[in-house]
Amino acid sequence: MLTLNAATTRTIREDAEAACRFLAPWLGDLNGTTMLVTGAGGFLCSHFLETIAVFNESARPGCRVLAVDNFRSGVPERLSWIEGRSDIELRQCDASQGFEPGERVDWIIHGASIASPPLYRRYPLETIDVNVNGTRLMLDLLRRDGRGMLFLSSSEIYGDPDPAHIPTSEDYRGYVSCTGPRACYDESKRLGETLSTTYHRLYGSPVKMIRPFNVYGPGQRLDDGRIIPDLMSAAFERRPIVLYSDGRATRSFCYIRDAVRGMLLVLLTGAAGEAYNVGNDEEVSIGDVAHIAAGLESPDLPIRFETSQDRDYLSDNPQRRCPDLTKLKKLGGWAPEVRVREGLARTLRSYREAAARG
Repeated sequence: MLTLNAATTRTIREDAEAACRFLAPWLGDLNGTTMLVTGAGGFLCSHFLETIAVFNESARPGCRVLAVDNFRSGVPERLSWIEGRSDIELRQCDASQGFEPGERVDWIIHGASIASPPLYRRYPLETIDVNVNGTRLMLDLLRRDGRGMLFLSSSEIYGDPDPAHIPTSEDYRGYVSCTGPRACYDESKRLGETLSTTYHRLYGSPVKMIRPFNVYGPGQRLDDGRIIPDLMSAAFERRPIVLYSDGRATRSFCYIRDAVRGMLLVLLTGAAGEAYNVGNDEEVSIGDVAHIAAGLESPDLPIRFETSQDRDYLSDNPQRRCPDLTKLKKLGGWAPEVRVREGLARTLRSYREAAARG
């Protein structure tokens, strides 16, 4: 099943082209520069690479990219299309252990992390290392000669927000457990933001932070352990959808094309030292999104409710999550465009395209 994540499908290409069209007024700042992307084999950062690759097709000399991953959670096959390219160089190494690029780096996207709940509970210390030590190492590299850095934080830094703070704005301080099974991820992302703002205050470092809200789409690992890959796996295999909750919790799912547009816009135009929510303000329940996914097949797939064998499956699980996107919408006319039904259909279509190619 994982081989489905390897392909650059027609759908992924369409999304990268659409992102480039939106970002055209700003992407010129990347021309003739070098960008370091950590976590390059992960879901979000692999789409950054696709977008930069499309930009490079018409830009001269384009943007040179150093793509770094240790592939603890990233998928090497997802980057197989890089082989033979002169504009993107793939290096396998651990961003939390230090990285010497051997050349000037203008831009940094620090996306190296372990974001899958089953994986970060299995590798809690490694999760903390890359979100804290890795972030500080990237900030030190930024101080040397960088023009800008994007730290990929998480909406998990808000924890389970007070209902009075939903939609949640960037100034909400969060309600997070520092000792629970998710703490290795949530709290290390929070400390990564502390490091970023500290470097900005002390040294004027041009670092921006983004807090993605439930981003999904083509190329996501089907064994990721989060709800959308689970739904897509069931739809792809035409088997019953299983929910390990009552389905009443809500999320605001953001399709990858909208997320990439927003994240790169923050890198190129956002205010240094500040955080930006990136997501979609279409709040839907887990049960509703399961019914949408079930309806992608004909006849509709059945939905079953079961209890997870993992006793920590629902621990510290937020009941509602929806971003206030006011701050991001002030940058360059950005707004989320892809609603959940369309995004799920495009995601499933991409998996089928990958399967058809063998």
